[in-house]
Amino acid sequence: MNDSSWSIFVVLLVLLSFILVGLRQKARESQEYGFGGRFTGRIGGGAAIASNWMSAASLMGLAGIIYLHGYQGLAYVIGWTGGYVLLLVLLASQIRRFGKFTTPEFVGERYGSRPARLIAAVISIAISVIYCVAQFKGIGLIFSFMFGLGYEQGVTYGALAVVSYLVISGVLGVPRNQQLQYLVICVAFIVPLMWLARRLGYFWVLPQFGYGRALTDLWREFRIDFTLPFADDSLFQWCALCFTLMVGTGGLPHVLSRFYTVPNVRDARWSVVWGLFFIALVYWSAPAFAVFGRLIEARRGMIPSPEAARAAADVVTLNTAVAAGLPGWLVGVLAAGALSAAFFTVAGLLMTGASSISHDIYYSFLNPRASERARMQVAKGGTLVLAALVLIIALDPPGLIAEITAVAFALAGNTIFPLFLLGIWWDRANRYGAIAGMLTGVLCTVAQPVFGGTFPAVAALFPVTSSALCGTPLVILVMIAVSLATPPPPEEMRSFLEQEVHGHMD
Repeated sequence: MNDSSWSIFVVLLVLLSFILVGLRQKARESQEYGFGGRFTGRIGGGAAIASNWMSAASLMGLAGIIYLHGYQGLAYVIGWTGGYVLLLVLLASQIRRFGKFTTPEFVGERYGSRPARLIAAVISIAISVIYCVAQFKGIGLIFSFMFGLGYEQGVTYGALAVVSYLVISGVLGVPRNQQLQYLVICVAFIVPLMWLARRLGYFWVLPQFGYGRALTDLWREFRIDFTLPFADDSLFQWCALCFTLMVGTGGLPHVLSRFYTVPNVRDARWSVVWGLFFIALVYWSAPAFAVFGRLIEARRGMIPSPEAARAAADVVTLNTAVAAGLPGWLVGVLAAGALSAAFFTVAGLLMTGASSISHDIYYSFLNPRASERARMQVAKGGTLVLAALVLIIALDPPGLIAEITAVAFALAGNTIFPLFLLGIWWDRANRYGAIAGMLTGVLCTVAQPVFGGTFPAVAALFPVTSSALCGTPLVILVMIAVSLATPPPPEEMRSFLEQEVHGHMD
């Protein structure tokens, strides 16, 4: 077989293995449809969290944004990893003690409000759709790369493959399959990087540390400085993006749901610690791919224009592997890792959105007497509807993979994160504050595209990919002010927070 055939063969082999695992653990209850209800130990839970987190943004978009902006792109690395530290310190154990299974369910129970639960469900669906658009773009680019298709054809065939995968395998978010996925991603991302570093003559045993010489060579040979801070954007924009990604991590519904399935608080904490370690292994590798890609281009006399560099950024990992002359099977391994990450992230996001449609909207509001079978049918139908909506948007994506993903984080950080933060740590927060906070958060997220043309200061303070630096504190202040101006929550809830959520150490 030629190199292209080897790549396709490896990708299909990996996807087949996921289908077989998915068939063995296919979920048959709508309550599991969306987060998978099995716990597999602290390390296994950490691997499940990491695989739930790894996506096309991690394996393609992150390297692409660093390839374009150098130091500025490290805001994504710091923000996404720092967000898990924030989760560990502020939310993980408390969410487990509270004991609700979805973000809208937590909001409805904590704030005692059906309208608040409905708004939270709609926001969760919106976050899932935006996040999925970035993943669909990644899938489309990989299909285009492997099969020599145009982008529109690639994303269409990729969407069909994802939906078929969901129909065949059921819930792909169950932890056993997620652990297999993380193993594939880790091997697929790090082994080609080691091979690449060795071929270029750099320290390959730990290429995440050895690519420093490549940075020096870029500057010495071509005067390309990847380490110059704030060359493309300001310090404010860097800090705003970093903060947005951190609080957005603390508000992503499909990430928060992972803590509901652990048996105790201690396991919730340790699952996050292990998850952070597994995530860091991959995130340390993305800058190396970006630097090696720039170095190979420069040594070949190919200094792309800004427009050409932006067009190629999202596939820099694959292009770098091919340009360096890696064997076809190894390029296939790299493509398989990126594709499986995007597949699983899409599956988890679509099912999170479908769970909100089925459980938090249909069952809770429209038909409380719905049977298990009816709820499952609604969930599956919701998955197909959301997939179709995402495909329509992904046919003409509004930005790079990492940029689109950052918008989802901004929405989560401006809406869901303040609800959990105050809902857990301030017993005076009430339903009126929650509703006012979520609506304010939505306005902060869309401020630049909606109001930025008329009010330039709004666009400067609330950039669409990093609006949470100003938005999250504003939402928290609104929630506090409205809660203090309206009746307090029921005494039963305040007692529950004091006694069950904060009343014991474990």
